[in-house]
Amino acid sequence: MARMKRFLKSFRFKVILAAISSLLFVLGLSAVLIHQYILHAQFEQLRDKLKVIASTASVAIDSQTLLSIPLNREGMKTSFYQDIAKKLNLIKSQNQPIDSIYILTRTDYEGIWQFIVDSDPEIKKKEGVTAYPGDKYNALRFSEMMKAFDGATADRKLEVDEWGVTLSGYAPILDDSGKAVAVLGVDILAFDIYAIQKVVQRRVALIFVLGLFLSFILGFMFTRHITGPIRDLVEGTRRISKGDLWSKVSVRDDGEIAELADAFNKMTEELIESQRKNHRYFYGVIQSLVRVVEAKDPYTRGHSERVAEYAGKIAVQMGFPADSVEALKQIAILHDIGKLSIQDNILNKKEKLTSEEWEVIRNHPAIGEDILKPVSLNQEMLTIVRGHHERYDGKGYPDALSGDQINIFAQIISVADAYDAMASSRAYRHALSQEEAVAELRKNRGTQFNPRVVDSLIDVLGSDQEGMA
Repeated sequence: MARMKRFLKSFRFKVILAAISSLLFVLGLSAVLIHQYILHAQFEQLRDKLKVIASTASVAIDSQTLLSIPLNREGMKTSFYQDIAKKLNLIKSQNQPIDSIYILTRTDYEGIWQFIVDSDPEIKKKEGVTAYPGDKYNALRFSEMMKAFDGATADRKLEVDEWGVTLSGYAPILDDSGKAVAVLGVDILAFDIYAIQKVVQRRVALIFVLGLFLSFILGFMFTRHITGPIRDLVEGTRRISKGDLWSKVSVRDDGEIAELADAFNKMTEELIESQRKNHRYFYGVIQSLVRVVEAKDPYTRGHSERVAEYAGKIAVQMGFPADSVEALKQIAILHDIGKLSIQDNILNKKEKLTSEEWEVIRNHPAIGEDILKPVSLNQEMLTIVRGHHERYDGKGYPDALSGDQINIFAQIISVADAYDAMASSRAYRHALSQEEAVAELRKNRGTQFNPRVVDSLIDVLGSDQEGMA
């Protein structure tokens, strides 16, 4: 007993107590801040997901069919209504946990909208709440909904109306002239959001409990040199808790504090991997949109994959590292995503385009950039999509950049895109032979195309032929 009293009064015990107290503080602060950060990040990912789903769904709706629906109860009996309702229910079934999907348009009264089509118009029929064609809806209550005629958006918080507590995403439906004629909305119920948050809370609680257990063990094992490592640990975890997941916790120690730092680093790696999985999910959505673009023109089927393959080989020939080559190939697949905005009659036109139609074509790189922004691709990737039709001599579009002003990867995609276009059949001409296509590239070397990129592709084509011989 006397020995225990001496230990409790000793400096060593005070250091251990200080160490444990510090570790508990760090763990508690980190758990709270990381929990808040994860919840915020997950909520923003849900908002982005809703915007992507709403934008994708709005593209699938034909505005002429939509505007043909009578805005009364009889409108539900028309083939126009049934056709669009079928599409909405299909989209709903393919995108869990979407609870409802609907289309609204404006009335003559400010903020008072009316339903055109709803995936389940009678969900609250017993309470007198319906969404039949022509039924009115007060949109003034929701600021993000009011912005939806100008572009895709999503609620910034859970909203309450007569349909329940939901988080919603919206996107405009455009007519052939590009004018927004209606808004498509998708809802997730608050119950589903709370379920997702509970999973996060359980994981953070588990991490905290494990960290608490480690803190007691480490506190009893360190005495003299604990202050410095604790300071390093506090600083590192604060960076992580502020959202800097790529920052590694580093301590000047070889003991258990270093192990705790590794535990935090592994936790951040798991969070980063979770973000990457979400990114891959959105990337998959965008790739699906690329398939939609290519399905509009049978002559371009597989074009994006071939451009990605050529671009990757060019980059390897030019000496770029493997990770940069892989990133280039991924963005090359998406380079023509902006063509979603172009009508079929322009994409597939065999005759010469009018000046107005040519202007529509010229807009697709900028539109592609806008489509990809919600996916959180890095700025360089967005620059590549926007710049893949710039010319080396400054006569390209949309920004008339020249020379080194153009991202080198955008210049690579430009050459790969042009070669595959020439080497493939189109609605308005037959495919050129490899020799003819290479001759065209040489002809435009230094004007339309970067000479170094052209030379690299020619070397690649020559090597491929040698390998086949």
